[in-house]
Amino acid sequence: MTQLDAAPAVVPAVTRRKVAPPGGADRVFRIGIRAAGLIVLAIMITVGFFLLQNGTTALSTAGWRFLTTQTWQPDSGNFGIAAVLVGTILIATVALCVAFPLALGVALYISEYAQPRWKRFLVSLVDLMAAVPSVVYGLFGAVYLQWNALDVPRWIAVHFSWLPPLRVDGFDPNDPLGSNTVFASSTFFAGVIVGMMVMPITCSVMREAFSQAPQGEREGAYALGATRWGMIRSVVLPFGRSGMIGGTMLGLGRALGETIAVYMIIAPVFAIQPHILSSGANSVSALIAQQWGAASPFGLSALMAAGLALFTLTLVVNFGASAVIARSRSGQGSDA
Repeated sequence: MTQLDAAPAVVPAVTRRKVAPPGGADRVFRIGIRAAGLIVLAIMITVGFFLLQNGTTALSTAGWRFLTTQTWQPDSGNFGIAAVLVGTILIATVALCVAFPLALGVALYISEYAQPRWKRFLVSLVDLMAAVPSVVYGLFGAVYLQWNALDVPRWIAVHFSWLPPLRVDGFDPNDPLGSNTVFASSTFFAGVIVGMMVMPITCSVMREAFSQAPQGEREGAYALGATRWGMIRSVVLPFGRSGMIGGTMLGLGRALGETIAVYMIIAPVFAIQPHILSSGANSVSALIAQQWGAASPFGLSALMAAGLALFTLTLVVNFGASAVIARSRSGQGSDA
């Protein structure tokens, strides 16, 4: 028998040594973060249960009419959130139209164009914008912006009035005596201010997503002759698509729940106002701020029900944002 015909030697199986679980410090850390997660979950469940418990009386009285009635007269039994819910969505939509392009442009400049020293400064500046209290934004919008920028919605109404949401009833652009005050205290200005408030959080998520685009793919795009914009378009933007969507949805969740800035700007109306440039708007959070101090016990229950609706809507948006961000992975959607 030759050596080639010999049967291969059987290598005995080696049992791997079991590694002991981490020591005391790791165990304490793991227990701590697990407890923190459970506490957050318990807080959310408690808030939802509190709103449901206190709003049950109003919900049982109004039934499904609570979602279809526009007026708000809880003591007479005629109340609902149809108008304020539509107003909340419209204000949030205008806010996203303002925040998304600003956040996208700032995030791309910081991650792709800014010098290192300017990058640190701009990151700190954007984070500082997120720390400014909402009442300061509300004061800026109510006292300065909406009275010094009335020509902006007027110009939009003149050139785009053929779009129903941008039409202003009672406004004649050919009337030299026409007043611009019909544009004040509108959904447009409330949305602009809220958009300025949600831009920092949206920008931060986008910036982090763009900065994680692989360097190899960036250099590969340059090697194929791409310009900087071509590299951004073919590598950075596809790679950060999930971050863009997630940041926008997180901003939407913030915009839906904004209270004091909207309360300080709008002229509250309890009717569906589809014309975003016209004076008069409302939101669920502003409704609660307006009615809380003078509400009867049944009125408080109705406000709790309105808060429950807003709480549910915000949770759905934020859970959707978390799901999108969690699915983000390196190289997703990249063409390079």
